[in-house]
Amino acid sequence: MTAKVADTSDREIVTTRVLNAPRELVFDAWTNPKHVVHWWGPTGFRTTIHEMDVRPGGVWRFIMHGPDGVDYPNKVVFLEVVRPERLVYTHSGDETQPDAPGAEVAFHASVTFVEQGGKTVLTLRSVFPTTEERDRVAREYGAIEGAQQHVNRLAEYLAKM
Repeated sequence: MTAKVADTSDREIVTTRVLNAPRELVFDAWTNPKHVVHWWGPTGFRTTIHEMDVRPGGVWRFIMHGPDGVDYPNKVVFLEVVRPERLVYTHSGDETQPDAPGAEVAFHASVTFVEQGGKTVLTLRSVFPTTEERDRVAREYGAIEGAQQHVNRLAEYLAKM
């Protein structure tokens, strides 16, 4: 008997990009704080990392500082870490700061890193609890464009390495 997989396409934001860097390097850029601080977030954002424990059950707490001066506390809990192939995690606002902008946003994310002739096909898939929540986050926080900018910043950073 085959397990049935739920279709989540109506509540996803998916960004795929071919990066001109080997998979191990891309994975390291995504999981090593010394790299992450240089590119994480949409255009104009910078990131302060408070802790980053990349292992199943590990927590990553960080603040995304917006270009408008607004701080967005974030919390990631890693569910799956398969180096250099895949990361699966929950991403939410930091519950220690419930009144912070964006604190109510929560989603499940997976990142895959596929080797392709010395390059890496990166796919970032964010799955929200409902279609309405995905649409709200896209409208209020620019999440679709932000995800594209986020991956573009990674590509730019890798090009400098």
